Amino acid sequence: MIFEYRNKKITGLLTIVPKNIRTFDEEMENYKADKARNKRLKMVMGYEQHRMFDDDVCVSDLAVYGMEYMFREGWLKKEEIDALVLVTQSPDYFMPATSNVIHGRLGLSEDVFCMDINQGCAGFLVGIMQAFSLLDQPTVNKVVLINADVLSRKVSKADRNSYPLIGDAASITVLESCAEENLVQGEICMDGTRSDMLIIPAGGFRRPSSCETAIMHEDEEGNSRSLDNLVMGGREVFYFVQTEVPKLIEKLFGRIHMTKDEIDWWMFHQPNKFMVDKLAEALEVPYEKMPSNIVTYFGNASGVTIPTNVAYNIGEKLEKEEYKICFAGFGVGLTWGAMVMDMGKMDFCRLIEW
Repeated sequence: MIFEYRNKKITGLLTIVPKNIRTFDEEMENYKADKARNKRLKMVMGYEQHRMFDDDVCVSDLAVYGMEYMFREGWLKKEEIDALVLVTQSPDYFMPATSNVIHGRLGLSEDVFCMDINQGCAGFLVGIMQAFSLLDQPTVNKVVLINADVLSRKVSKADRNSYPLIGDAASITVLESCAEENLVQGEICMDGTRSDMLIIPAGGFRRPSSCETAIMHEDEEGNSRSLDNLVMGGREVFYFVQTEVPKLIEKLFGRIHMTKDEIDWWMFHQPNKFMVDKLAEALEVPYEKMPSNIVTYFGNASGVTIPTNVAYNIGEKLEKEEYKICFAGFGVGLTWGAMVMDMGKMDFCRLIEW
C-alpha cells in the first residue's frame, strides 16, 4: 500500500521506560548454552540490559501516567484532544478497548474518538497512518497516538532466543494539522502467510490458555517455553528483514525521486543491534545515521522501539532543529513499511523513567 499525507506534522513525543533494569550477565544462568557462547551472543547482538515494568503495570497505567505528565508540563490540554489512537499487542482486557479505559481514567470529552489497533513492530507507522487519516476530518485538529506494550511477561525467561532482547515501554505522540504542506510519503506491506514466524500460540479464542498450554517444552537449542509464551523463528525473521526491508526502501525512494543522501536520520525498529547494523550495510547508510543502541540499553518493546530511538538519540536535536527522517518498522504480522517526513522544532521530545 502506498500512502501520502499533507498539512500534517508531529509536534510532540514522550517515551516512558521502566526504571527496573536487568542485565544479560545476571540472567545468563537461565540459559543452557555455555557462558562463552552466551558472551559471544551478547557481543554480536548488542545485549547489555533490558527494562521491564512490574507485573501489575498495564498499558492503560502507562498511558495515563504519560498523559498526566504532559498535562502537568503544559505540553497538552485535555480539551485539545480530538482523537486517541492506541497501538498495542498487550491490552488491559479482551473487552472493552483499552483506549476507552484510558479515555475514562483521564476524564476526556465524549466527543473524543477512541480506537485500539493490534499491531507490533511496525505499529508506530500504522499508528501515524491512522492518526494522519483522522486529521483529514474537518473537526479533528489534534490526535494523540499511544504505542505501548508490556510483553516481557509473555516471554519465557529460559528462552535465549527472545528473553535477552525483550523490553517494556510506552510512547505518546501528538500529531496535528498544520498550514505547511509538509509532505509525508511511504509504503507498507503485509504477508499473513508468514504470520506464525512471530506468535504467542495460546491465550486467544483459537487456543485458550490452560494447564496444558502452560507446560514448558525444550527445543533442540535448549530453550524452554510454553504455548503461552512468544515463539520467534529467529533465522526466518532475520532473512525476511534483510530481504524485504531494503527492497521496499529502494522502491519507495525510486518512486518519490529522493536519494538516500537527503535523509538526515534513519529511525528504524530495533529487534537487535546486529540486525539494524546489517540493514545499514545493505542500504549503504552510515552507522551514525541509523542508531542501533535501543536493545542494548532498553530492550525491544516492539513498535515502541522507534519512538524510543527518536527520543533517546535525537530528542534534544528535534526540539531545536528540523530534519528529514526515514522511519521503518518490520516484524510481527508479517508487516513491514517505511515513511519519509520532515520532523523537528517540536514542542517536546523527551524520555522519562517510571
